[in-house]
Amino acid sequence: MKEQTRAEPRFSLCGLNCGLCPMYHISETEHCTGCGGAGRPSCAVQRCAREHGGVEYCFQCTEYPCARYTRAEPYDSFVPHRNVQRDFARAARDGLDAYRAMLEEKEALLRFLLREYNDGRRKSLFCTAVNLLELADVRETVSLLRRQTPPDAALREKGALAARLLQEAAAANGICLKLNRKKK
Repeated sequence: MKEQTRAEPRFSLCGLNCGLCPMYHISETEHCTGCGGAGRPSCAVQRCAREHGGVEYCFQCTEYPCARYTRAEPYDSFVPHRNVQRDFARAARDGLDAYRAMLEEKEALLRFLLREYNDGRRKSLFCTAVNLLELADVRETVSLLRRQTPPDAALREKGALAARLLQEAAAANGICLKLNRKKK
């Protein structure tokens, strides 16, 4: 299968926010290259995009929404699939530059959470929360964390506080932060 690269692999062709995925944030300097990044194999969605004129994102296709998007994806991968249609609509409405700028700010906030509050047990929760919450809610949660974190708090205490505040923000918006995994 031919390898295909993308100029911006952090927002995938199929609408996933790869830059907010735990696999993307392996460390500060090493990470998954995202959809269509160097060394990543092509997928069925990339093949479909090539067949439909080489669109950069599925929502730009003349056949969108196709069967892939008209039925809800029941399971998540490392990153939630729930908001793909919402995110595509936002990117179409506001423009790709504005959408990417919002993702970059979310990614910066996520990096802060991972660097300052991840006690080794919170990465997936932080990634899922930042992905599913609106940017304003993530900003507010980080602001609350900065105000409420005692200066001498242990990392475990900081992680628990961050998890609690993110869960509260999600609950206030009717969002479940648990990934939908396929039963084994």
